[in-house]
Amino acid sequence: MNVSLSSEISQFIETQVESGKYASAEEVIVAGIRLLEEREHIYKGRFEELRREITIGVEASERGEVVDGETVFSQLQQKLQQRRAQASS
Repeated sequence: MNVSLSSEISQFIETQVESGKYASAEEVIVAGIRLLEEREHIYKGRFEELRREITIGVEASERGEVVDGETVFSQLQQKLQQRRAQASS
């Protein structure tokens, strides 16, 4: 596989190798790909968690278990004010 890199990325890779953190440009690239893979794994996990939360919310709504939006925002405002008061004391 051939990959063209911008001069900025090439310079970054060279800097990482010169710093001694990595023995070669390949190690830098592999480390970057592993980080990307880890980030994608985290993203997928969060996406699935969000999907489950949405399902729970939809099911609760279908059962009539809903709270008025104004009530929710009012409660959130109160909690925020309490936290600010605690932080300033």
